[in-house]
Amino acid sequence: MAKHEGFGSPTRRFLIRAGWKIMQAVERLIAKHSLVGNETFPDPGQFEWIPKLEANWRVIRKELEEVLKYRDQLPNFQDISIDQSRLSPDNKWKTYFLYGFGYRSEKNCERCPETTKLIEQVPGMKSVLFSILAPHKHIPEHRGPYKGLLRYHLGLIVPEPRTACRIRVGNDIAHWEEGKSIIFDDTYMHEVWNDTEGERAVLFMDVVRPLRFPVSLLNKFIIWLVSLSAYVQDAKKFHEAWEKRFDQAVAHS
Repeated sequence: MAKHEGFGSPTRRFLIRAGWKIMQAVERLIAKHSLVGNETFPDPGQFEWIPKLEANWRVIRKELEEVLKYRDQLPNFQDISIDQSRLSPDNKWKTYFLYGFGYRSEKNCERCPETTKLIEQVPGMKSVLFSILAPHKHIPEHRGPYKGLLRYHLGLIVPEPRTACRIRVGNDIAHWEEGKSIIFDDTYMHEVWNDTEGERAVLFMDVVRPLRFPVSLLNKFIIWLVSLSAYVQDAKKFHEAWEKRFDQAVAHS
């Protein structure tokens, strides 16, 4: 009888290496055909949808403030995506998802109707959440999973001193401002600090990177495949379980 090949088997290691090499080739193709460059922080002026979000940031913040009344019931990022446990094993990174990889959180969207209307007008929007960092929270260096998406942050609550609340992407550093946007390529190694006494909150969104045809079609296909993966489906399951508990908590509050 042939010996069973486990997780550390040569075949599995070969498949992982081959898959990584294929993804590296795809990401080089994406960088070459990107319509918004390949910088760490693309110019927000290239995205026509950003001014409307910035013009309505106070509307979005008002809905966030209602959500924050239930801060203790909000899930930590690693409660939804267990892969985040190595980055954030504590309870200092809270989330409130409206969309997760194209899947809509109906109840959460109902509680934030104006924010939902605004984000649903963004071309290529895939994931949206309120990302809330407690004072003195540090998210260590890491990279995102796929270059076909770009990450957007709209500053909603930014404590002072602003210079102590920052993000490094590659060798570049940016600071959040209330009502202002940051967009970045999270496949560069990046790291976050909130070295203040206050809470930092942003509207966090992943959008499809604008690409030349036909690479745009390849990107769309890969994103669809990722949406079917265990990585996304497990997060969807964990979020749905949290939603049920949260609905009960809100109903009895």
